[in-house]
Amino acid sequence: MSLEKEIEKARKEIVSDGYDMSLGEVMNLYKEDELKINPEFQRLFRWDITRKTRFIESILLSIPIPPIFVFQDKDGNWELIDGLQRLSTILEFAGVLKDSEGKKVSPSTLEGTKFLPSLADKRWQVWNDGDASIDKSMQMQIKRARIRVEILLKESDENAKYELFQRLNTGGAQLSQQEVRNCVAVMINPEFYKLLKKLSENEDFSNTVNQTDKALEKQSGVELVLRYFAFKYHPYKNGLDVHEYLDEALIEISQNVDIDWVKEEVLFKKTFSLLNDSLGDAAFKRWDGNSFSGKFLMSLYETIASGVSQNLDEIESKDKEEQKEFLVARAKALWSDQVFEKNSGAGIRGTTRLSKLLPMAKGFFKP
Repeated sequence: MSLEKEIEKARKEIVSDGYDMSLGEVMNLYKEDELKINPEFQRLFRWDITRKTRFIESILLSIPIPPIFVFQDKDGNWELIDGLQRLSTILEFAGVLKDSEGKKVSPSTLEGTKFLPSLADKRWQVWNDGDASIDKSMQMQIKRARIRVEILLKESDENAKYELFQRLNTGGAQLSQQEVRNCVAVMINPEFYKLLKKLSENEDFSNTVNQTDKALEKQSGVELVLRYFAFKYHPYKNGLDVHEYLDEALIEISQNVDIDWVKEEVLFKKTFSLLNDSLGDAAFKRWDGNSFSGKFLMSLYETIASGVSQNLDEIESKDKEEQKEFLVARAKALWSDQVFEKNSGAGIRGTTRLSKLLPMAKGFFKP
């Protein structure tokens, strides 16, 4: 297919519209529940009061506002795809924002800025004794400010809004790549997202992957659970960027109605129970010839978790002591395996690592 044909085909999959609206109109749509913010997105509202204040200041100074992107569902309602921080800041300041539980959020109190130092301690209106509010003219100025709303119409391809969300958010300072995938999972299959989150908090899993608090905040645990299922249900295509691969896997797996997730949860827990009982927090650390040490290594996780899960029945058929001896011996032996050593070190691209290590995992951990 020529490039021109590919572009034509892709354009047909995305049907869009857009127009300018006042912020007052946007507020009313939100209050009438015709503009929806997914509760899981709401939990990602992270701007501190300084960034919120600077955004409100920008509106008062008539600085143009970047567009927001929405998806129009079959009932004509809009679902926010991009613009969470900006829209939430406005709604919170005006006192109409609801949290992920549906309760009103306490309205924000602004700081002073370089250009508008008198914004300090100002609120939208007087809520309590001692409050200082902006005047009516400023409220009207904010309500009348225009914002472009880009609309992905319901006639678009089913996966278009997930692709658009990833394109708009990946690489941003606010969301990690897995946080973006979490939002996409919520859009497609909230129950699948809840399972990923639940399994990421499993005690055996948490102990073996041994992630830092900072990594967990960026949803590294959820990403590792997704990798486990991706290796099982979405074979890696050689050359595909690792994060593109995980994006693809998420969409395909979360829409797969043939997967028995009750069974998969049991198998996941058995896999990491075996690893925790045998290796504990050393499960995915380097063997230096004397001990397991250092930090968590993704190459080990990909090889060991995949290999053990594919040989679970045979490993479980051994008694407890034999299971431990086998898994410890195999974890050590990886470091003298030529394929693993060649494709697991620093500087090895993720694409190369996955294409070389995943195919060897099952055979390497076969009793």
